[in-house]
Amino acid sequence: MLSMKISTLENELNRIENYIPDFKKKDLKISKADVGWQLDHSLKVINAVVTAMKNSDPKLYENNFKFIGKLLLALNYFPRGKARSPKHVNPPEIILKEDIVSQLSVARANIKEIHNLDKNAFFKHPLFGNINKDRVLSFLNAHTNHHLKIVKSILK
Repeated sequence: MLSMKISTLENELNRIENYIPDFKKKDLKISKADVGWQLDHSLKVINAVVTAMKNSDPKLYENNFKFIGKLLLALNYFPRGKARSPKHVNPPEIILKEDIVSQLSVARANIKEIHNLDKNAFFKHPLFGNINKDRVLSFLNAHTNHHLKIVKSILK
């Protein structure tokens, strides 16, 4: 199951790579943010989450995952425009193509490391609660898919 979810996330990363040439495109009817913002943010989240999990103390894990998180992950869905991302995963004002490419490379390496994490390695999500190894790939897939849907809408 873990391998299948990693494979799905790897496919999402391939989609991100395919959208890089369009990183400056924008459609204000869809989003205030351009394609580059969506790609950069998605990669920042993947990298920040895996880093936080690697640095977490599994002994401190507490299963306080909220019902809303369970529901949204089961549906592989995040609603548009309902949440604000934490500052540390927001892209800079000027997004460079090279930065997206670099983050993509780091993300590919990071998701391969998820296999090696303790089952109770975790990160704290501001709305959902603690997300451990069992749920992290579902979260990352849903989050990345959410932003790629926005990209697809912008490019239509």
